[in-house]
Amino acid sequence: MWTDDLFRVKKPIIALLHLRALPGDPLFPAGGSIEQTVSKANEELEALQAGGVDGILFANEFSLPYQHIAPPVTLSAMAYVVGRLKDRIRVPFGVNVVLNPMASVEMAAALDASFVRSTFTGAYMGESGLTNTDVAAYVRRRTELGRPDLKMLYKVNPESDTYLAPRDIQKITKSILFHCFPDGLCVSGASAGSETSADAIQEVKAVAEQTPVFCNTGCTAANAAAMLSKADGACVGTAFKKDGKFQNYVEYQRVKEFMDVVKAFRATL
Repeated sequence: MWTDDLFRVKKPIIALLHLRALPGDPLFPAGGSIEQTVSKANEELEALQAGGVDGILFANEFSLPYQHIAPPVTLSAMAYVVGRLKDRIRVPFGVNVVLNPMASVEMAAALDASFVRSTFTGAYMGESGLTNTDVAAYVRRRTELGRPDLKMLYKVNPESDTYLAPRDIQKITKSILFHCFPDGLCVSGASAGSETSADAIQEVKAVAEQTPVFCNTGCTAANAAAMLSKADGACVGTAFKKDGKFQNYVEYQRVKEFMDVVKAFRATL
């Protein structure tokens, strides 16, 4: 699999680096500076890398509530933060502008990132309203930008939202594989930090052929071995934070303990 070549390990762990609120976001502090966001992101980047993760996915997770079309201030601020940190990144990295697949692809190309993760396919609904994707445009844009090497990780079942026409997860997977050219498939739980169903991962894996399947949410030190026995890797965010809570900051010790479990599991392969 391409993941072996990019991350240089079996069953890679992609750490989510949740950027704190950016200028224009409701949670951005009054009188605050983007340099505070840069500083905290740098601290978390160092904790994640020192703890041994295999990749980093930068996401504007604290741009709540998320916008279907991210404004220029959000895109500029996010690119600025990641750009400030680029010379300190020691592992392959990607970007995810939440709810904005096209922006994710374009930002990845601009920053020379190795991968993107987003909901590239389907029509679904949730608290943010109705979303209708355009995978043909995203895939073509990758080509137009001269980045056919950019790996696109597709969410099979977006967390927190529901497809407008519910279908069996294997049928969704087969359709994505046939029509949409995914480089990876991400299987999610009900929300960020919620445990992904091992059965769902297994169902997707059964029809994914040579396309890697990632556990997208809820992978923890306690269940990492079980999840990685089904999946080809995992995207991990909340589990690395103090007390395992979304709103807290990444802690080096939690990262190390998690990766020690992963390394022990890899030794059995």
